[in-house]
Amino acid sequence: MEMPAPKRAIIGRKPAIAAALREVLPADAVIDAPEETRAYECDALSAYACQPLAVTLPRSTAEVAAVLKVCHAMGVPVVPRGSGTSLAGGALPTADCVVLGIGRMNRVLETDYDNRLIRVEAGRTNLSVTGAVEAEGFFYAPDPSSQLACAIAGNVAMNSGGAHCLKYGVTTNNLLGVTLVQMDGTVVEIGGPWMEAPGLDLLGVICGSEGQLGVVTEATLRILPKPEGARPVLVGFDSNEVAGACVSDIIKSGILPVAIEFMDRPCIRATEAFAKAGYPDCEALLIIEVEGSPAEIDEQLARIRAIALSHNPVEFREAADEDQAKRIWLGRKSAFGAMGQINDYMCLDGTIPVSALPYVLRRIGEMSAEFGLDVGNVFHAGDGNMHPLILYNANTPGDLERCEAFGAEILKLCVEVGGCLTGEHGVGIEKRDLMTVQFSPEDLEAQMRVKDVFDPKWLLNPAKVFPLSASESRRAG
Repeated sequence: MEMPAPKRAIIGRKPAIAAALREVLPADAVIDAPEETRAYECDALSAYACQPLAVTLPRSTAEVAAVLKVCHAMGVPVVPRGSGTSLAGGALPTADCVVLGIGRMNRVLETDYDNRLIRVEAGRTNLSVTGAVEAEGFFYAPDPSSQLACAIAGNVAMNSGGAHCLKYGVTTNNLLGVTLVQMDGTVVEIGGPWMEAPGLDLLGVICGSEGQLGVVTEATLRILPKPEGARPVLVGFDSNEVAGACVSDIIKSGILPVAIEFMDRPCIRATEAFAKAGYPDCEALLIIEVEGSPAEIDEQLARIRAIALSHNPVEFREAADEDQAKRIWLGRKSAFGAMGQINDYMCLDGTIPVSALPYVLRRIGEMSAEFGLDVGNVFHAGDGNMHPLILYNANTPGDLERCEAFGAEILKLCVEVGGCLTGEHGVGIEKRDLMTVQFSPEDLEAQMRVKDVFDPKWLLNPAKVFPLSASESRRAG
């Protein structure tokens, strides 16, 4: 497919664009040599790659604003990038764009234990936020599987969650404010160090907007006191459907575990070979964790045990100490890496009502046979956030296309049963052309009008979120 003339024109001005960026940034903050920009050609959705025009690595909000002013004046698209862990292609460059990476902006700017908040630069990694406050008995709740590497900026962009989101919520439930730089370089403060900011809820608009409206450079986050204690149990079942029914019954009972995680046989076998966590040989297992005082933990686990036993589990294992608790979680935390040793895979994140789990798991199994591709299921079962891992061979012609078609059918199924296309990974490029499955033309038009207000030239994070034909038309004016 031939590249449109406007994009070719921008690429043709590469020397002038790079020179303009070097006028506002230190020499080591601009990369334009092809052999060096290759490191930024993709994110964790590595099936797709495209080298950017250039890469900038600012160290402050002022430098981010300077980059955006230059690109706005020269009509150059900008792709914001945190740590590049997006599984939906959220940080995939285009050939005519400048990648704006904020990984160098990782300082803690303020801690306020009395008001239970921390303010950080948005390039700071998720896990290191807890690392900055845990000595005082606090933690930051959202815990994506990539929390060791993923940046707060990306968490805000995708409204990321994690295993403990059932009790503590996702990023939006733990975000108090942001410093946002708009495409023209204007710096604005949204929200702040209080529970409820006055005026319109613009913070709710920004969180989950996938870099379409501005670049988040600082974030004020809610921190929480560590719970008195926590204890996980591992429950094995002889079918996916029975495990799904057990999850539904636990939620219906009114118990609120801190986490309910699901793994099926392919994931169990892969993680056991990889991490040797001591998992049982079964079709499906649940990891259920509760927290509180010893008496609260015992009472909750007694109720969970009664519900689980009514579904005839093949094993019910309660952690007796901290070492056993870590081993129960070891396999789950290792699941994505373990599956990657088997084959290439595409990870989805459609969300469904918990009551639909048995049906959806059965249909995924049936579709796996129809498409001739294996699938492993590992996901946040408590809030219905599915993570099917579709295995394929990138070196086999047609395999990627079959994988994409299979994935599209799973996501359509999620919407069909009353769920949505994404729970925490975002739309990116992966789901942009499925947006019409969930949203009407009027819904999409309303969303695009919001972007019109924040980014009239449609230069921020191009070719993402909205159907490609619609976003390209908007950008063309």
